[in-house]
Amino acid sequence: MSSRNKIIYWVATTLLSFGMLSSGLAQLFHAKEMIDLIVPLGYPLYFLYIIGVWKLLGVTTILLPGFKLAKEWAYAGFFFLMTGALLSHLASGDSSVKGIIGPFMQTIFIILSWYFRPADRILIAAN
Repeated sequence: MSSRNKIIYWVATTLLSFGMLSSGLAQLFHAKEMIDLIVPLGYPLYFLYIIGVWKLLGVTTILLPGFKLAKEWAYAGFFFLMTGALLSHLASGDSSVKGIIGPFMQTIFIILSWYFRPADRILIAAN
């Protein structure tokens, strides 16, 4: 793996992890900013507990060595979560920077982290 690819991977993974960790904790503790983001979309408040826990588990899985299959699921879950959040905000008419930029940038970090991950973190299909 080239030095450039390693830097891209770790920068994207760090930004992804920080974003998911901080928002996951805010969701678990029902921070006012999270409630203000989710209530207008029509989701119930208990949904914050569900996605908060999954975000924390996903960050742990992506950062720990090994668990290649679980990493694939974590990346997929993050991708579905962030694209779903982005589409939810757009469909509800929320064009606020906070509602759009966060999920959009996290989606970019997910794609970059997944694409540039080192060979020892890639699941190799068996023939």
